[in-house]
Amino acid sequence: MTFFEQQHQARQQTRKLVFLFGLAVLAIVVAVNLAMALLWTFKFDPHHGIMRNYPKGFFETNTLITLLLIGGGTLIQTLNLRDGGDAVAQMAGGRLVSPASADMQERRLLSVVEEMALAAGIACPKVYLLEQEDAINAFAADYNPNEAVVAVTRGALNRLTRDELQGVVGHEFSHILNGDMRLNVHLIGVLFGIQMIAGFGQQLMNFGSSFWDVGARNNRDKGPPWQLVLIVSGLVLFVIGYIGIFFGRLIKSAVSRQREFLADASAVQFTRNPDGIGGALRKISGLTDRNKIGSQINHASAEQLSQLFLGSARRNLLDGWFATHPPLTERLRRRN
Repeated sequence: MTFFEQQHQARQQTRKLVFLFGLAVLAIVVAVNLAMALLWTFKFDPHHGIMRNYPKGFFETNTLITLLLIGGGTLIQTLNLRDGGDAVAQMAGGRLVSPASADMQERRLLSVVEEMALAAGIACPKVYLLEQEDAINAFAADYNPNEAVVAVTRGALNRLTRDELQGVVGHEFSHILNGDMRLNVHLIGVLFGIQMIAGFGQQLMNFGSSFWDVGARNNRDKGPPWQLVLIVSGLVLFVIGYIGIFFGRLIKSAVSRQREFLADASAVQFTRNPDGIGGALRKISGLTDRNKIGSQINHASAEQLSQLFLGSARRNLLDGWFATHPPLTERLRRRN
């Protein structure tokens, strides 16, 4: 398979996964409406099955509240990262590399970034160095391709040849050109919104529980008390929210893995040298096997920014379906 075919396959898979994310949101809306319908029947007509005459706008209101929670979470997450690439690079402990730097490794990095900017046809990004990181890793962050930043670890400068460094930077330029940070923020935002559904359910349970004694005394022989309905409604929303988070994270991780395949293929396209990114990945694999350094990032923000990096920034006990990066063996196989 050529790298153009690999790019096409990765894009197709990403579209399918993003579509699945949309279906997951739709399934949550349907589940909330079904649960609320059952609870309404439980409160008002527990002896005659599902009611047919719901209040006017019942399902529309349920749908609107659910979508507002998810949409609000997406907006909040987007606003949290609104400061763009410079803020993200500084969050990871990056230091801006001056164009006038006298450090030979830094000058080589600046030269490589300029070359890749010309190959990609975009403005040259700002360059940050993660000075304290001995592993081989890098990331790009942007909202606008012409306002992007590229951050590289000191370990990458020390351990990679110029061709390998060029492959790594080419990989990061793919993330810039394909808008991967925007995609990641939107997916994380949707998950945050789904989490808000679970949080709303928790609040309903707490509210219902705080008035339980009053409801039990005042609703004898009048069907289930409102307090019980609130508690059960909250529990249902809590469960739906966390089931949604579980499957949402599966899909988000799968999207991230596909974007890494796409970026690897694009690195070959930009550099015209499959051994560049391939050599860097082999060195990461060798470091991982030898002393566990690999691509591991020590900074406290590594977990929060894990999706942005070239390689896995932190070891994850839930690798596999929840891994944000494909296995190095598979990435290397596709480069050969």
